[in-house]
Amino acid sequence: MAEFDLTKRVMPYLDRHLSFPLLVHLSETNLFSVRDVQIAQYELAKGTNMPDYAANLFTQIYPDQEVPQEFEEKRRNTLLTHQRLQDEAQAVLDVIENPEVAQSLRQDKEQNLQYLKDNYNLTLDQITALYHFGQFQYSYGNYSGAADYLYHFRVLSTDNDLNTSAQWGKLASDILSGKWDAALQELDTLRESIDSRSLPGPALNQLHSRTWLLHWSLFVYFNHEQGRTLLLETFLSPVYLNTIQTSCPWILRYLAAAAVLTRSPPPGASSRVRNAIREVIKVVQMEEYQYQDPVTAFLKELYVEFDFEAAQRELGRAEHVLSDDFFLGEFCADFLDNARYLISEAFCRTHQKIDIRDLSERLNLSPDEGEKWIVNLIRESRMGADAKIDLDKNIIEIFRPAVPVYQTVIDKTRGLHLRTSGLGTAISRMGAAPAAQGGEAVAVR
Repeated sequence: MAEFDLTKRVMPYLDRHLSFPLLVHLSETNLFSVRDVQIAQYELAKGTNMPDYAANLFTQIYPDQEVPQEFEEKRRNTLLTHQRLQDEAQAVLDVIENPEVAQSLRQDKEQNLQYLKDNYNLTLDQITALYHFGQFQYSYGNYSGAADYLYHFRVLSTDNDLNTSAQWGKLASDILSGKWDAALQELDTLRESIDSRSLPGPALNQLHSRTWLLHWSLFVYFNHEQGRTLLLETFLSPVYLNTIQTSCPWILRYLAAAAVLTRSPPPGASSRVRNAIREVIKVVQMEEYQYQDPVTAFLKELYVEFDFEAAQRELGRAEHVLSDDFFLGEFCADFLDNARYLISEAFCRTHQKIDIRDLSERLNLSPDEGEKWIVNLIRESRMGADAKIDLDKNIIEIFRPAVPVYQTVIDKTRGLHLRTSGLGTAISRMGAAPAAQGGEAVAVR
């Protein structure tokens, strides 16, 4: 199953520190040798301000060699840099944490900066010290402290580039601290900032930013209580679905898994979430030439090919893939349970007579358990069908009332007026555009 491991594809879009949990998880699987994973951890750790951690990894990899002296030198430099940045940042914190100052600050950052300059001689360069110290704390693993300093910096700073960098840093700090509510709020803020950003070459810049955001959001969506539903809302939106198809089709695994895990959407869920499986199947089928794995293949075999034996086979392979996946490992049992419901539901929709023993074997259940499973499925699902169990023949007969032809016509034409009006408006706009351009050309002449 090593061929389906996505660590090598995901890590290029993560920060160094966000990559460490993935490598620690990878060392606990049997996909790659422990030594290879430790070497990867060591190469990452060398680029951080965590010399003790890097030295410990060096000792594990090369137990017969002495630890290089450079780690001790880097440790001394780290301590000195920490003390200097802390002194610079503390001078700002002593001011802004004063209750009188906190009450005087307003929403207007320019006004706040002028107030701090006039009354406390604080300059923008001094406030930037909060950013540098927060970034330094993050680099040596103090994620909670980094989040606090970056938050205070963003409250006061008017530097758009540094504010954006601080947003990413605050999100990473909240993720690594396990503060999922704060991370979700930061994720939403960052997404709004990316989607509304206007920069030179906005399409390419936004594509890169959204690609990174998709990968970082996996930490939040697969740890927050409502994460799977929120993932579907975000990933199925046109701009992010286009990003997945363009630059990171392997994210389809997580989109497909979230759709299966959200088989029964919570009350009040949007139509995008309720119809998630249908939309995901379209994308999986469209992007099959770029990416496929047992998780996406399961949905394809079940809903495109209607090959139940192949779907069951892919589900067995998907179990191994899910159990080894960093983000999906703890959802493996829920995924399998929901997948069995999907298989049973599709089987009941395409058959009028179902052999209980045959379906039970497909679901790896005993005949009694299979019988209860099917009855509960029909009772809970909205298939608009009744079931009758024939104990002599050991089959279940599905009775579906015929749909009136008038209702079929109504369903087909529902919303036709709105769609026609929208199409007419679009055509009118297209016709008005050339006319406007022609008018401008005449005016120029």
